[in-house]
Amino acid sequence: MSTTPEIRVRPRREEDLVVLEQVLAAQQPTSRYPLRWPLPFPVREFIVRPDELVALVAEDEGRVVGHVSVTAVLPGELGEAWAAGAGRPIDELACLSVLFVDLTVRGRRIGGALMDAAEDWIFARGRTAVLDVVTANERPLAVYRHRGWSEIGHARPDWLPDTEPPVILMAKSAPAVTPAT
Repeated sequence: MSTTPEIRVRPRREEDLVVLEQVLAAQQPTSRYPLRWPLPFPVREFIVRPDELVALVAEDEGRVVGHVSVTAVLPGELGEAWAAGAGRPIDELACLSVLFVDLTVRGRRIGGALMDAAEDWIFARGRTAVLDVVTANERPLAVYRHRGWSEIGHARPDWLPDTEPPVILMAKSAPAVTPAT
C-alpha cells in the first residue's frame, strides 16, 4: 500500500508570493486561469486582493503548490447578481477566489483541500459561498457541481473580454446539520 504525504493548508505568508506567481504562470496555459494572460498589471495584484478576508496555501512536503482566497462580496452588478441568485444579502456572502494548483500535483486532491478550507472558513461565519466560472472552463465547472455548488445566474464582469460568453455564477450554502438521535 502506498501512502500519500499529507497536504497541509495554512494561511498565506508574504514569502509565499514569489512561488505563487510562478505556479500561477505555469498552470495558466493549461487552465486558462486567469483568462487574460499576460495580465495587464503585476501578477501579485491578481493573487493578493484588496477585499481579501483570508488567503490560504497548500503545501506538499513543505513546497507551496496551491492557493485560494476568500474575498468580500462588494456592492455592484456582480454582488447584486450573487445576492439575488443566492437569496441572501451581500454582507452574508463570501467569494471563493484565486484558486489555482501547481500542475505537477494535479489529481492529488490539493484543489479539494483548498476548497474545503475556504468553504469551512465561509460557513463558520454563517455566510453563503459564491464564485464565478468562465464558461469555457468545463473541468472546474464539473468539479464545483460535483461538490454541491449550484448555478444561480450569469454575468458579464468588466474584466471579461467581449469575445467570451457570460460567466456562470454559483453558490453553495453550509450543509444542513442533522440533529443527533
